[in-house]
Amino acid sequence: MTTFDAGPQTASGLRPPGWLTAVLIDGRPVERDRRFGFHELSTFEPGCVSVARRFVDQTLGSWGAERAAFDAQLVASELVTNAMRHGGGAIDLRLLMDHTELACVVSDHSPAAPMAGEADLFAEYGRGLRLVGAICRAWGWLTPGGSRKLVWAVLPV
Repeated sequence: MTTFDAGPQTASGLRPPGWLTAVLIDGRPVERDRRFGFHELSTFEPGCVSVARRFVDQTLGSWGAERAAFDAQLVASELVTNAMRHGGGAIDLRLLMDHTELACVVSDHSPAAPMAGEADLFAEYGRGLRLVGAICRAWGWLTPGGSRKLVWAVLPV
């Protein structure tokens, strides 16, 4: 992975697509942008994952992007689970859609870079980010300052 500077105190695994960088770093509005905050739930509850899946399903249904729902639910589940296990809890899940791409962005309480694990055949954990990498066009993270990070993944729509 490489690192780039997209703004003050911003680093990433891979550079996000230009439209996503413009939204996340520059604050450019995009027509299809929905956010679910986990502040109503304990950010360590396993129920956060099922809530995230329902949010993805409902949002993509309202956008007419149902074909991407299964993969997007899987990606959101993995990113939220990682935020709960390794990021000090999930803060929110944000879905953004450009013309041909959907971005899932999960923020958490840790600036530490996500690390893809090395899982052996019998391991219960360690495959999530590899699965995200296999499904998505790209994924990475940003640390926009402070003690949090944004982990993003982009899928075709």
